Amino acid sequence: MQLQSLTAISPLDGRYRKQLEELAPYFSEFALIRYRVLVEIEYFIALGEQKLFTLPKTQVGALRKIYQEFTVENAQLIKETEKVTNHDVKAVEYFVKNELKGLGLEDKLEWVHFGLTSQDVNNTATPLFWKEAIEHVYMPAIANLVLQLKKFGKQWIKIPMLARTHGQPASPTILGKEILVFAERLEGQVKLLGDIPFAAKFGGATGNFNAHHVAFPKINWGKFGDKFVNNTLGLQRMKYTTQIEHYDNIAAQFDTLKRINTILIDFSRDIWQYISMDYFKQKIKANEVGSSAMPHKVNPIDFENAEGNLGLANALFEHLSAKLPISRLQRDLTDSTVLRNVGVPFSHSILALKSLAKGMDKLILNEAKLHDDLENNWAVIAEAIQTVLRRENYPQPYEALKALTRGGEQITQKTMHKFIDGLKISASLKKELKAITPHNYTGIW
Repeated sequence: MQLQSLTAISPLDGRYRKQLEELAPYFSEFALIRYRVLVEIEYFIALGEQKLFTLPKTQVGALRKIYQEFTVENAQLIKETEKVTNHDVKAVEYFVKNELKGLGLEDKLEWVHFGLTSQDVNNTATPLFWKEAIEHVYMPAIANLVLQLKKFGKQWIKIPMLARTHGQPASPTILGKEILVFAERLEGQVKLLGDIPFAAKFGGATGNFNAHHVAFPKINWGKFGDKFVNNTLGLQRMKYTTQIEHYDNIAAQFDTLKRINTILIDFSRDIWQYISMDYFKQKIKANEVGSSAMPHKVNPIDFENAEGNLGLANALFEHLSAKLPISRLQRDLTDSTVLRNVGVPFSHSILALKSLAKGMDKLILNEAKLHDDLENNWAVIAEAIQTVLRRENYPQPYEALKALTRGGEQITQKTMHKFIDGLKISASLKKELKAITPHNYTGIW
């Protein structure tokens, strides 16, 4: 079978390909090769700026075009070379050298990949595409979701709602405030995500610039590496490394993304529950089908899809964050195959964000249902009444309300007012207590 959306093994490149096409420039095999070429080219330019060889300034722009205008055909050529070398980074080196020949730089070819190990390229290329995917795709997507949550919060900030703790009716709350709970949680974790540096390794075969130093002992290669990684690539170079980067920072990013996804699972389940309670209706499209057997159904499928994708993402983020920081001695190869999959949990997370945005856009508040639930649960103001009675030093108010609300009788407005009338308190205090309802006992928001 030829590879296409219907024959792809992974649904990410099959069923969901159109939704995830924007991620191909970051996580595809083509993308990995292109970012490797970028690192090799920028390193070559940096060596020229270090005056190790003469590089005409007029050639710098042409050199950068090699990765700026990198094509699928270029990547395929590298893959063909890899069949011979059986080494992916070496194939990139040969490609870059060949491109330099076309620019008349034949006498500079051996400065390509000078003193490097493949991990100097991989451990800069990977955090670079990861950084750009986070900044260009993930951050805008999560920011838009938080913005929509805040919009709902503001829109529903005066809508009272029966709260439920342990699944049971509890002191009333405000719908808008309950939505803002998630906005606040997400903002906190997104800030933490933004505080974690995108770390990289650049220091030769075992991290000590051995080859660089033996060739040019008078050059401060540590300073060179810092300038190249920190300034040119916009990453943060780890000073003391083995052959590979520590992966501690990217593991922390995976863990933070996992916490964000966990918050979104919580949100998905809550909205699913509110829909099942009829607090929300959903916009209907005429030709859509909710069930092949039950014509009346409009399923909360967007929130279910989000929950499923978030769970898949978290399972993979968990493995990535646990595995990557561990490597036998100065290097084993287990990180290589694992790192090729960082786009998978990222993609499932983006799918979830898109599903949530779609689902939230369908929500229609059913305010009448929220009102009815409050009206049918007058027992929830027992807390308010016993608290005011405590203020007045009324004897055992909690016990009195407990006896009333646990007596098996349905508590209505009439029941509650009859109870208040039977209390030995002033008329003004009775009036104050009767003014409390499930609809206004909502705190301060």
